[in-house]
Amino acid sequence: MKYLSLFFRLSLTLSIQAGNYECTMSGIQFFPQQKEISLNPMFIVEGYAYSQPQIEALGTREVYLETDDGEKIILELKGILRGQMMLTQAIFKPVQSLLPNRKYYLKLSAKPDEDILKNFNQRYNPLKKEDEMVYWETTGLQNAAPLDKNLKIVFAETNVQFYGCGPEANAIFNISEKANAQIWFKTEVMDLTTGKLTTYYIQEWKGKLYVGHNMCSGAFTYNKKGNYKVRFTPMNIDGRELNTTSWTTFASPYLNAEDPWGF
Repeated sequence: MKYLSLFFRLSLTLSIQAGNYECTMSGIQFFPQQKEISLNPMFIVEGYAYSQPQIEALGTREVYLETDDGEKIILELKGILRGQMMLTQAIFKPVQSLLPNRKYYLKLSAKPDEDILKNFNQRYNPLKKEDEMVYWETTGLQNAAPLDKNLKIVFAETNVQFYGCGPEANAIFNISEKANAQIWFKTEVMDLTTGKLTTYYIQEWKGKLYVGHNMCSGAFTYNKKGNYKVRFTPMNIDGRELNTTSWTTFASPYLNAEDPWGF
């Protein structure tokens, strides 16, 4: 199953069986996923379903990175992006460069036990099979490697798949000349019927971008009929951008899809 936004580890509180897949009801993921970062990174925190209020609450707290020695660097909230189907992201940048060869833990000025953000800054370590504090380690590099300026994004097709709990609907784009780099794609989708614009950061999946949603969640949703347009701004994990692409127009993935449920 393809997750369309940045991939998250789901903290299982409730499972809904749907064929071979399960939709859980909460989960938070932290990006970059890799532990090693440059001295000027960007950070994204994404919440799924019942975890979305935690992302919203970050706007009322001081969020920062701190070393074991107490060196503290504030993370400035650049914005909160709300996906159209059970996903929300908070985007952060440090107010100053990090120090080289340090281990930084993610922290925030949360209140005691009753606070909505209790245990927020923990993630599962599959090797240790337990939760641990969220952290990153800096290298000596001021910036991550820039992206290849020849990167291309080309529309391939629209697709709809129907599952037990609901459909998966996407506009699919091929990516070429991307080199071996982690890329975040600032994705802007406009409903041409209503003029509504939705912005969200997504990642590729096996050399493709899936702009839409799966049966559980997604950054973008579609009506059964209508036209949409999308453009992308590729960036590395420091937030250093390539040029924004031109708009690509496409019809709703549902337009010619055969619905086995007859909805």
